[in-house]
Amino acid sequence: MVEFSVEAIASLTQYYDQPLRCFTFRDFQLVPIVEEFEEILGCPLEGRKPYLFSGFYPSMAKVAKVVKISVQELDRVKQNRNGVVEIPRKHLEEKAKALADQGEWVPFIDTFTLLIFGVVLFPNMEGLVDLAVIDAFLAYHHNKESPTITILADLYDTFDRRCKKSGARIVCCMPALYVWLVSHLFRQESRPTCPLQGHHLCTEKGKENWEQLLASLVRASIN
Repeated sequence: MVEFSVEAIASLTQYYDQPLRCFTFRDFQLVPIVEEFEEILGCPLEGRKPYLFSGFYPSMAKVAKVVKISVQELDRVKQNRNGVVEIPRKHLEEKAKALADQGEWVPFIDTFTLLIFGVVLFPNMEGLVDLAVIDAFLAYHHNKESPTITILADLYDTFDRRCKKSGARIVCCMPALYVWLVSHLFRQESRPTCPLQGHHLCTEKGKENWEQLLASLVRASIN
């Protein structure tokens, strides 16, 4: 699990240039691109279809089959907020623990992966995993579709909404964004083959450090 800095992401938001869909600094611009996120997420597009939401949410029966929870139980615990059906994260965590205790490793891994989709890759409502997230998970699980492009689009959508509504929460895959940022900040004799190798270099910087660091960046100092 990547240890990321909230201060880094909060400081980065000040540089988002909405019309250009990039981060504009003193004398250069940085743009998160698909190839970088393929590397960071370990989910290459080669040989895979990109996940694109079809417009239809999966049925409870389809969800129940993967996580080994009966349709009746899902109907009992699900919540409906503004027309969006969501399953409490706590319930999925309890189910994952029960599956591990029983040695049911295949459904345990599926349930655990679904939790990663809901908590890390596509966070939305605190403590809840909605059907949009479950649809992305099922596309990955059944059809091996890559969520990389959707995660990147979600990132841009988050920053666009923050520009339109000052003070809006940053709700996107922050660990991936943090690794992307750090991969450009530090020069090394030989750049790591994987961006994840360098992310730990500045996890302990505070808010002031990050604001000063980003404000001082120039093109010559960027990887």
